[in-house]
Amino acid sequence: MEEEIALLDKELEEMDRAWEADVKGELFPDKEAMTTAFNSTDDPLPYTGRLGYACLNTHLRNADPPVFCSRTCRLATLNAADSSLEHAQQLGLQNAWDLVKLIEWNEAHNIKFMRISSEMFPFASHPDHVYDLNFAAEPLAKAGELAAKWGHRLTTHPGQFTQLASPRKEVIRAAIADLKYHNEMLTMLKLPPELDKDAVIILHMGGVFGDKPATISRFKETWPTLPAEVRRRIVLENDDVSYSVHDILPVCQELDIPLVLDWHHHNIIHDDSIREGTLDVLPLLPAIAETWKKRGIKQKMHYSEPVPGARGRDRRKHSEIVRFLPPGLGDVDLMVEAKGKERAVWGLMRRYGLGGWERKKGPDVVPVVIGVGKPPEEKKSPKIKKKKVVKEVVEDGKVVKEEVVEEVVETAIVDGQVVEEKALEDSEESEAALLDKELDEMEEDD
Repeated sequence: MEEEIALLDKELEEMDRAWEADVKGELFPDKEAMTTAFNSTDDPLPYTGRLGYACLNTHLRNADPPVFCSRTCRLATLNAADSSLEHAQQLGLQNAWDLVKLIEWNEAHNIKFMRISSEMFPFASHPDHVYDLNFAAEPLAKAGELAAKWGHRLTTHPGQFTQLASPRKEVIRAAIADLKYHNEMLTMLKLPPELDKDAVIILHMGGVFGDKPATISRFKETWPTLPAEVRRRIVLENDDVSYSVHDILPVCQELDIPLVLDWHHHNIIHDDSIREGTLDVLPLLPAIAETWKKRGIKQKMHYSEPVPGARGRDRRKHSEIVRFLPPGLGDVDLMVEAKGKERAVWGLMRRYGLGGWERKKGPDVVPVVIGVGKPPEEKKSPKIKKKKVVKEVVEDGKVVKEEVVEEVVETAIVDGQVVEEKALEDSEESEAALLDKELDEMEEDD
C-alpha cells in the first residue's frame, strides 16, 4: 500500500511541475503559455459531495478475468442470416452482472458515484434489433439494491449521435429510441425515489447545423414530444465545440431542465466578447444551481483537465489524473472525467484530504506511466476499422464469382498517411480489437 501511495504522490508531483512550467511558458517555449485552470481564488473546501468516474475501472478492466460493462459485438454479426439477438443479450447479461461487481468494488474503496456505460446492452435501441431488458432484470435489480444500500449515485451519458435538435427526423427518432433505452436501464435498477430522481441522463445539444438559433428552436419543439418518464431524467451539459454555458442556461431555465456545468468544456470554448476564463461562470453558479433545486435533484458537475502542453483541439483530450477541485462546489457531486478513472478520484481524495484514498489496497492499483509534459513522438498509429473488399470465390482452381464482403482491418498511419494495412481474421482477435477501439473511444467521449 505504501508503494502505491508513493506512486500516486509522484504522479501528482510530476503533473504539478509540468503544469507550472507550461503556465510559465517554460515547457514549450515556442508555444503560447497555457492558461491556468482557474482564475478564481475561491477555496473549493469544505467539499461534502461525491467524487465519481465514468464507465470504466482501469484496475478491474485489466484484472484476470476482466470486469467491465461494455462488451459488445459488431452490427454485421447481428445482421447475419444465422444470427439472433441471443448473442447480444448474453453480452448484456455479462455486463449487467459486472455492474454489480463494480458497485461492490467502489463501495470497498469509498467511491459512491459512477456513470454506467451506455454500451451495457449492445444495439438495444437499434431499429433493426430492438429488445427489452427483462432478461437482465435480476442483475440490474441487484445493482440497484446495492446502490441503495450504500447511497451510490448512478447516471448515464448517451453518445454524441443522440441528438434531439437534428434537422433530420430519422436522427431524432433514433435519439428518442436511445433515450428510452437509457431510461429503461435506469428504471430497472429499482432505486428508491431519492436515488432514482438523481439517476439522470446527461445530454448535449449536439451540432449547430449552420444555424444555432434554429437548432435550439428544434430542440424546444422536440422536447414536449418525449415521454414524460424520459424528460424527467434528462439534464443538459455545455460542450467543448458549439454550445457554451451561456447558450445552454436560457434553454434550461425555459424548459425546466437541470444544467450540468462541465468546467473543462467551458475553459475550451472561448469567446473574448463574453468570457475571460472561469471568472465569467462564477456569477452564473447560483442560477445553475437553481435549475437543480427547482427539480429536487442533487446537482452534479463534470471536471477534467487537458494534458500539459496541449494546444488547440488537443486541449479536448483528458489527462490521466487531475490536480484541482473546482471552486464553490459545496455538496455538488463531481464526475471526474480523466483517463485514469478511479486513480484520478483517489488523487483528489489524497490531495484534498477527503478520506477514502487510504482504503485502497496495494494490488488494487495498476501502475501507469504517463510521461507528462513530453511532446508526442512520431510513431505508427494502428487504427481498427471495417472495410468492404472484393474477394474471389474459387472452385476447382477457377474463379467462379466475386463477392463484396466486410472485413476488419488494422491500418498503420504516420503523419496522416496510410503506410500499412492488414486484415484481421474474423475471429476473437478481430472482435477484441474492435472492443479495445470502442473502449478507447468511450474514454475520449466523456
